[in-house]
Amino acid sequence: MSSASLDKISTADFERFRSLFYRKTGIHFEDGKRYFVDKRLYERMKVTGHTTFKSYFTFMRFQASGDEFQNLVNAMTVNETYFFREDYQFSAMTKHIMDELDSKRQPGEDLRIWSVPSSTGEEPYSIAIQLLEYWKGISHRDVEIISSDIDSKVLQAAKKGLYSKRSVQNIPVDIQRKYFVENNGQFQLIEDIRDSVSFTLANILSSSNMKQFRHFDLIFCRNLLIYFDDDSRKRAAQVLYDAMKPGGYIFLGHSESMSRITSMFKIKRFGDVIAYQKPMTGGE
Repeated sequence: MSSASLDKISTADFERFRSLFYRKTGIHFEDGKRYFVDKRLYERMKVTGHTTFKSYFTFMRFQASGDEFQNLVNAMTVNETYFFREDYQFSAMTKHIMDELDSKRQPGEDLRIWSVPSSTGEEPYSIAIQLLEYWKGISHRDVEIISSDIDSKVLQAAKKGLYSKRSVQNIPVDIQRKYFVENNGQFQLIEDIRDSVSFTLANILSSSNMKQFRHFDLIFCRNLLIYFDDDSRKRAAQVLYDAMKPGGYIFLGHSESMSRITSMFKIKRFGDVIAYQKPMTGGE
């Protein structure tokens, strides 16, 4: 089935899809994204054998399993990252934040870190390597790392832990050799690091989905809120707040600011690095 054999997606069709996708994911596509959206809708229409948007939309919206909507989410979300991106935040984590969190916990109590979105795993695995290499407390304190994404395909890729040279270009050579096995230009993360992260499918704006994400000491939520409008950002901020322990911290991307979204968090500075802290509210 060629693109020429598919009915044209009208402006009304685009609006129907944009509205549904926003309600379910919080992601709003501007008019300038029309070509990007149409192209991926045509791809899914061809794969599923639908020649009209109406038939495809009905199929996708009411499919009992929800598999096609997940396929569409996978197609519409962009996932591009690399190891130790914005590494100054990882440094602040091991130099300052982890010791503070460690001091508040009882012996034998885990510290919990959530990385969302996970993309293909570079961020959560960077967290694991950073802790092993630069935080002395790892010798006596177990750390649980959970990483989530709305895209099921990137989660499968993350679990495999296989990366290109570009993905690992910011990792010092000695660290590369310690934690990766190179083969034909690909870099396979060793099993111990792969096993240190749990990957889960999650939609941060689904209240029923988010009930399972609680009691985190530290959250990395970088370059996700930039895809949301103001209302979705406020909803996401509340979800993140509810997922944190009092006294816990959250890092956002360098172009994002929690202060422009909500006043619930306190701004904490570690040198030039900004983190946001959930205030203590009478203990935990």
